[in-house]
Amino acid sequence: MTDKPSQSDQWLDDIFSTLEQSLDNFSPRLEPRIVGRISYVGKGIARVRGLAGVQGEELLSFPGNALGLAFNINVREIGVVMLDDYDHLGAGDEVHRTGRVLDVPVGEELIGRVVDPSGRVRDSKGPLRFRERRAVERPAPEIMDRAPVTVPLMTGLKAIDALIPIGRGQRELILGDRQTGKTAIAIDTIINQKGKGVLCVYCAIGQRASSVARVIADLEQRGAMDYTTVVTVEGDDAPGLRFIAPYAATTMAEYFMEQGEDVLVVYDDLTHHARSYRELSLLLRRPPGREAFPGDIFYIHSRLLERSTHLRDELGGGSLTALPIIETEAQNISAYIPTNLISITDGQIYLSPGLFRKGVLPPIDIGMSVSRVGGKTQFPAYRAVAGDLRLTYSQFEELEAFSRFGTRLDEDTRKTLERGKRIRSVLKQPQYAPLPAAEQIIVLLAVNEGIFDSVPDDKLMEAETLIRDGLQHILKIADKIENGEKLTDEDLATLRQTASEAIADLVIDSENHSEAE
Repeated sequence: MTDKPSQSDQWLDDIFSTLEQSLDNFSPRLEPRIVGRISYVGKGIARVRGLAGVQGEELLSFPGNALGLAFNINVREIGVVMLDDYDHLGAGDEVHRTGRVLDVPVGEELIGRVVDPSGRVRDSKGPLRFRERRAVERPAPEIMDRAPVTVPLMTGLKAIDALIPIGRGQRELILGDRQTGKTAIAIDTIINQKGKGVLCVYCAIGQRASSVARVIADLEQRGAMDYTTVVTVEGDDAPGLRFIAPYAATTMAEYFMEQGEDVLVVYDDLTHHARSYRELSLLLRRPPGREAFPGDIFYIHSRLLERSTHLRDELGGGSLTALPIIETEAQNISAYIPTNLISITDGQIYLSPGLFRKGVLPPIDIGMSVSRVGGKTQFPAYRAVAGDLRLTYSQFEELEAFSRFGTRLDEDTRKTLERGKRIRSVLKQPQYAPLPAAEQIIVLLAVNEGIFDSVPDDKLMEAETLIRDGLQHILKIADKIENGEKLTDEDLATLRQTASEAIADLVIDSENHSEAE
């Protein structure tokens, strides 16, 4: 009597039977493939020969699953920018076409994640699950698809929101010497978007890993990573990754813009981006021009920033606001790259090392900063206050320069100087402390109306806090400011009275203290 086969044996027999049928039905099909070979490998680049039909910016496959971007298309050879580790490559290795351009994952899954320009995760939150990929290089929206910039992008910084306003869909350049607080302004702007319906993309190009980690930790601590995507490429990554980083970040942001969302993109910074492109161009033997940059250095930034816009309502009404950052050397804003970016963008925020050394933070030079669009988007309450404020502050800066010569000053000039010093003190703001529009308005109105004039210098910060706290008694007016409604003369009078009453006790105590001395 024979034993019946077990279920496991029967299962194995079924598998083997299926495999045999598959092998019987299999017929190999030969396809011709064009294979190139590496003729040279250098720092971040390679030259390939024998690969006919390659298109510009096509992805090429190298041994070890390494990818490269076809950059120079010449008759004899192709200049390739490496996007992956290339230490294992050598002359004679095979190269294949992929038939596709460089693309990155897009979608809701990217929110709150840290990725590199090719979409690989750089955080500890597990693999990235996405549904769609889009090309890194995409054409900018047509002129007829764009709508005027009408909605403000609030940064939470008094000096910017009142004097250099930014609108959703604008491109505002932040420039200054190193270590003057350029990134701090961008991070404060991202933190201030909490609850305002603006998604953010922070693109770190060639920054130190410790600096990027600190930025991510700050965003996490303040809840900003809930609506932010971080695209990071470090200084020791391939130059090709540094070059494609801002385009990849823009593609990720454009997905949300086309869904009707408002998006903010920070490029930190485009100085490293331009230097990476110069490095690649020189390695690929492109003709150098001014400051050894290639002739199309202007085009690489213009085609990037032109993708920032406000779309018409028929196309969803989304917006993409760009805050590119540029590092200057010895306050030279007339250098090649800064002048290029100034001509492309819709205004600039200049950070002065002199103000930074004086402790004026953020060290924004109001005279050299401008917004060519934002004034049209500003809340009416700001326009009622900021016009006189900017004029008074400009007069103060001019008079301050002359007063250093020790000339005798008349009473009106001394009052202008004292008012200007208080405006400068009020415009100071610590990092990670963005303010709502209503609190900014009542403080700026108070300093512009002279309510701070009787407050001693060492009590200005305390007086500002008391005035901001006074808004709790006039929440109706505060709501009107936040909703962008125009303030009546009665509302302005109420704000003045509230500010005066808030610091009345402080002024009396200061006067009594002065009499006692």
